[in-house]
Formats: sequence, structure tokens, C-alpha cells
Amino acid sequence: MLQWVIHVIIDALVLLLAAKLMTSVELKGFRSAVVVAFIIGILSFLLSWLLNAILTIATLGIFYFLGIGFITRIIAYAIVIEIADKLSDDFKTHGFWASVWLATFIAIVSGIVDAILF
Repeated sequence: MLQWVIHVIIDALVLLLAAKLMTSVELKGFRSAVVVAFIIGILSFLLSWLLNAILTIATLGIFYFLGIGFITRIIAYAIVIEIADKLSDDFKTHGFWASVWLATFIAIVSGIVDAILF
């Protein structure tokens, strides 16, 4: 449980940083970032495995055979970010590519944090 709370707070900080660095991501403050990170966390828990499975089947697993299976996970996470965009009024991504870059940025930071803390 504590790991999940830490991830929500770190993801909120990453969302704030991304909103500052990327012109295609809009966010209205830390409270909104925590709410959006919570939404993304819940959606990721509920949908990412399904989206990843669908994308793997749709691509016939070619990314896994090539050793770059993380691409389907990033796309699945970008779709989760797009859904969070639709659910929140305080968070906007302009275009799917912005969500892909945001998903990549969050995945990299989360991987680093997991390696350091857990």
C-alpha cells in the first residue's frame, strides 16, 4: 500500500514536471496532479493488462519476438493516459503523441524510482 501511495505522489510530480516541459500537456496544479495520478493508477491497474494483451495479439507478438515488448506497454499506458484526459477537466494532452511521450517519461522515472527505493 505504501509503495502505491509513493508511486501516486511521484507520478503526480512527474505529471507536473511534464506539464512544465511539454507544451502539449496541461495541468492545473499539484492537487489536480495527485487526482490525475490516482486516476491513471487505478486505470492502469484495471486496464493495462487487457490493453497490453490486445496490442500483443494485434501485432502477433512481433515486438516481444524482437525484444522490444516495452513498446506495447508504453502504447497501453498512453491509452490509459488518454482515458484519464477524458475523465479529468484539469488535465489535457493535445494529441496521442503527447500521451506516448508522457507515458514514456512516467515509465522511465517509475523504473528509476523502483530500482532505487524497492
